[in-house]
Amino acid sequence: MLIRVGYAHPFFEGYIMKNVPQVTFKTRVKNPETDNFDWQYPTTDDYFAEKRVIAFSLPGAFTPTCSNFQVPGYQAMYGDFKALGIDEVYCIACNDAFVMNAWAKEQRAADIKFIPDGSCEFTAGMEMVVAKDNLGFGVRSWRYAMIVNDGVIEKMFIEPGKSDDCETDPYGETSPETVREYLREVASN
Repeated sequence: MLIRVGYAHPFFEGYIMKNVPQVTFKTRVKNPETDNFDWQYPTTDDYFAEKRVIAFSLPGAFTPTCSNFQVPGYQAMYGDFKALGIDEVYCIACNDAFVMNAWAKEQRAADIKFIPDGSCEFTAGMEMVVAKDNLGFGVRSWRYAMIVNDGVIEKMFIEPGKSDDCETDPYGETSPETVREYLREVASN
């Protein structure tokens, strides 16, 4: 569902216009000099300060909806997002850096930055952690997307039915089409 400023959603009351959680991410970045991957520790501010970004989070790398629709859709619309005032597009998942790097390579989504949240610290700070034990996934993120402006949540898009061991995988409210529609509305006002 699309959360509007002032809307009191039972899970996310007061979410809009709050800062994203402050965490340190554990990433692996390819060193061009050695061709090896080195550990790097970017913070929330490194990703979100002084820019307007789309961040979307999903249950996991290599899963069908995420791999077949969500990531390819955001990649295909990247130019539209840039034209609508977005500086970066991020994909966040409760997977480690090795998995996220392999998935980014497989997805060929060169314009999207894949952010590993292996210990779900960021996801917990967003109050989006859910158990997916019924699928053997363990702890994961509920599917959401957000517009973040200089570290402040401008708009949240959250799939309905947030619950542990959810039998379905709702997808629609967090689609790139929905986010683009919001950005177009904002741009036209």
